[in-house]
Amino acid sequence: MPSRLTPVQWLICIIAAIGFAFDIYELLMLPLIVADALNELGGLRPGSPEYQQWVGLLFWIPAIAGGIFGLLGGYLTDLFGRRRVLVWSILLYAFSVLAAAFSTTLWQFLLFRSTTFIGFSVEFVAAVAWLAEIFTHPKQRERVLGYTQAFSSLGGIMVAQAYLLINRLSPSLPAIYGGPDDVWRYTLMSGFFPALPLLVIRPFLPESPVWDEKRKAGTLQRPSLAAIFSPALRRTTIITTLMFAMAYGAAFGAIQHMPRIVPGFAELASAEAPALRAAAGAVQSWQEIGGLTGRVLLAMLVVAIVSRRRLLWTFQIPGLFVVPLTFWMAQTGTVASMSWMMFFAGLFTVAQFSFWGNYLPRAFPTHLRGTGEGFAANIGGRMLGTSFAFITPAIVQPLMSGPPPVALAKAAALVAAFVYVCGFLLSFKLPEPKGEALPD
Repeated sequence: MPSRLTPVQWLICIIAAIGFAFDIYELLMLPLIVADALNELGGLRPGSPEYQQWVGLLFWIPAIAGGIFGLLGGYLTDLFGRRRVLVWSILLYAFSVLAAAFSTTLWQFLLFRSTTFIGFSVEFVAAVAWLAEIFTHPKQRERVLGYTQAFSSLGGIMVAQAYLLINRLSPSLPAIYGGPDDVWRYTLMSGFFPALPLLVIRPFLPESPVWDEKRKAGTLQRPSLAAIFSPALRRTTIITTLMFAMAYGAAFGAIQHMPRIVPGFAELASAEAPALRAAAGAVQSWQEIGGLTGRVLLAMLVVAIVSRRRLLWTFQIPGLFVVPLTFWMAQTGTVASMSWMMFFAGLFTVAQFSFWGNYLPRAFPTHLRGTGEGFAANIGGRMLGTSFAFITPAIVQPLMSGPPPVALAKAAALVAAFVYVCGFLLSFKLPEPKGEALPD
């Protein structure tokens, strides 16, 4: 039986949970603010070709940057230690999100969104390796990884509520650069302040004992990108990378577009900007509540279902039907109906992200844990998966008929069906971890 958590271990869990929460807080700002940012910085209107192009660029280019540097961050995590890389990744995304709030051009905004993405891409890899190696008892480790990752969805709920609050307070907030409506800037600024306690506390937390002991004993092998493609790990690396991409494809290719579909609902035809923002924020809040529910369910099931493939299917199979149907029905949706359907779309999709946080540490040995996680999460998730954020509006949507919100809903439904089917078929090749202990 695992011993009770020590005060230091509780602090580690709290700090990790805060880190996961604000990684997603920063990530999920963009669907809420992108329309206002493009309007102010570039005079771009929804539906125009330039607008569609910039939406795709803002979702995809930062993800490519995050994927490249996130992979590098995974390598550095294996080379220099988990804790050190964590602290620098937080510094990067905390100051990047603040800088993005004061952007004066579209290219500045794209640059700072990219450095923000790099920060939390590295953060995820380092945090998962750190937690997995600090908590050595298998069931305790699985629960800690599951429940701390659940706070990622709390970050999504928090950003939606912060956006709604700032929207209500906007008439009394001072203008920045004389802009007519700075809700999007203040939403970005809100992402800086929660990082402050992380910056203060994390440097004083312990390094991973597993990694540190090997380093001090001189037995820690040097990480290598080629090593994760050795015969023993090649299948694991390829399948986890592709499946991570499909899970992120559902989120970026469908779910994150819902805030731009909501303004097309018939009941909102005469609504003004504040009411449209409120409706989009409300629907996204329900989606994030669903995501939180999914992560908590996975944390509860992760020690009860031994087979990793069956655990994944618990969420993947119902999502295969629910997520595409949600977006197909969004063509004639209402705020109430879409709130409930997005709850379940978020539940089945976001739970899969927590699955990978639990699975990947058991897939790679200590000296390759960060590198392997970094490749699957960043090349698969951040680069390949988030490319669907560009594919949906820029490639699939123009092929669909109807007004922009209706065409976007159709495109998201098709993309969701594609990535879910691919992910399910790939799951039959997913290797089962050997034993409960982490590979040495």
